[in-house]
Amino acid sequence: MMMHIDVSSVLRQTLSCELYSNLVTRPTGAAVRTQIEALLGDSRERTLTVIDFSHVGMIDFSCADEVVAKLLLRYVAEERGNREAYFLFRGVTEDHWDAIEAVLERHGLALVLESADGSGAHVGGIVNDRERVAWNTVYELGRAAPADVASAIGSPPSDCERLLETLHRRRLLMRLEDDYIAVGGLADARA
Repeated sequence: MMMHIDVSSVLRQTLSCELYSNLVTRPTGAAVRTQIEALLGDSRERTLTVIDFSHVGMIDFSCADEVVAKLLLRYVAEERGNREAYFLFRGVTEDHWDAIEAVLERHGLALVLESADGSGAHVGGIVNDRERVAWNTVYELGRAAPADVASAIGSPPSDCERLLETLHRRRLLMRLEDDYIAVGGLADARA
């Protein structure tokens, strides 16, 4: 299942104000995250959710912590039950990124960002060079078997399988049977 959440719309609904597009203060961020969580529901189905910041003017550190970090911690880091939740962040500007990057670093998290022009996706946050290369390789290959990725990056197959599984646990890659697909590639395939 794929879902699109426009953060600006959630913000305006939460504050009951049509003119407000800035994510500032921790209580505002908590209210927006709570509304996003309500939209996500309790489905046990695998989901890809596009979190769209395109119409958000600014985001401060406390809102980035509430909306981005706590959302990832709840649905990705904790691996809630059997649910596989994946997120793609869209419309993140340089101004947004300063606050988001700081909270990702603080919590040791990573996420997938869609390029501003919609031309592709990349990983942001805390990933090491090997993880970034492996993710980029899967993204470029589309759906990829571990052996294909190992060959492309010059890694022993067993090391590559562990690396891909780490990226899967962090919800940067989705596992489809014995293959992997990058979260940004999922959005490309379904758009």
